[in-house]
Amino acid sequence: MTTNKTNSGNFFEDFRIGQVLAHATPRTVTEGDIALYTALYGPRFAVQSSAEFATALGFEDMPADDLLAFHIVFGKTVPDISLNAVANLGYADGTFGVPVYAGDTITTTSTVIGLKENSNGKTGVVYVRSRGVNQRGEMVVDYVRWVMVNKRDAAAPAPAEVVPDLPKTVPVAALKVPAGVTFDTEAYDTVLAGSPHLWDDYAPGEKIDHVDGMTIEEAEHMMATRLYQNTAKVHFNQFEQAKGRFGKRLIYGGHIISLARALSFNGLGNACKLVAINAGSHCNPTFSGDTIHCWTEVLDKAAFPERSDVGALRLRTVATKDLPCAGHPYKDADGKYLPAVVLDFDYWVLMPRR
Repeated sequence: MTTNKTNSGNFFEDFRIGQVLAHATPRTVTEGDIALYTALYGPRFAVQSSAEFATALGFEDMPADDLLAFHIVFGKTVPDISLNAVANLGYADGTFGVPVYAGDTITTTSTVIGLKENSNGKTGVVYVRSRGVNQRGEMVVDYVRWVMVNKRDAAAPAPAEVVPDLPKTVPVAALKVPAGVTFDTEAYDTVLAGSPHLWDDYAPGEKIDHVDGMTIEEAEHMMATRLYQNTAKVHFNQFEQAKGRFGKRLIYGGHIISLARALSFNGLGNACKLVAINAGSHCNPTFSGDTIHCWTEVLDKAAFPERSDVGALRLRTVATKDLPCAGHPYKDADGKYLPAVVLDFDYWVLMPRR
């Protein structure tokens, strides 16, 4: 007797507006996860590298990298949302909440907020808001993403089209500075942090070439995908992907975000905490063997009422493959991304003030 107890994932016609998906397998973050994340990307931000540095500012301990929390939450959503995806298309309206420490357990839920069938009738775009909380129910990350998903049956009727109206940027009032933490320069040691440049030293319109490049190795992106328990077929199944458009596995887009964030340390060494994601696009595919470079434009800066120790910078980091960024490559004359541009990431960070 043959029975089917496996999960084949949801197809486009399985989603409904307002549908709430409680994702399986809560994930306890360990010191090993944090060490492996560092080994994969090499981030050097002092708050996430030194327990002594972090606790001197008022953190409970050395927090996990904000993007590690993001990837864990993202990974939990894949079996229910994007197992049958063609591509993850973008992000918006993301906020980071309480810091994540080793020993915290993250649980994730998602709500379907938009559906739009594509003109080919074979795929559709699903918009979801995903929220990760710790063991106390405190939000660690909350964001919207949209993903192109295959239909099981091309003849299935299209749902009523609903495209959510998403903000272009997370408002400053929604940015969360960790409670009980000070960034006063008496506590925040710029020498140990590795950069003398603080919030006051940056201006909107400024562009920074982060100079360094990092080549993606096959083993690294596979290890990263498994670290986040991301089961998307396009990232880990070469047997299947050999039959597809590219003939090989795609790099998980979040892997590029983490690489770009780590590379941005050279020029933004005091951008010590990511607090919001305004928008993000994976512009072109990336594969093992590609070398990632990046540059950043300062889009805006904001002070917090009643906080003289810390401010926020709105940044756009653009990552490229096999193309150094001294010339700040981005879009062509028609407004289309250059073929070498693989990431356009708009986000808010915290940075100490003088």
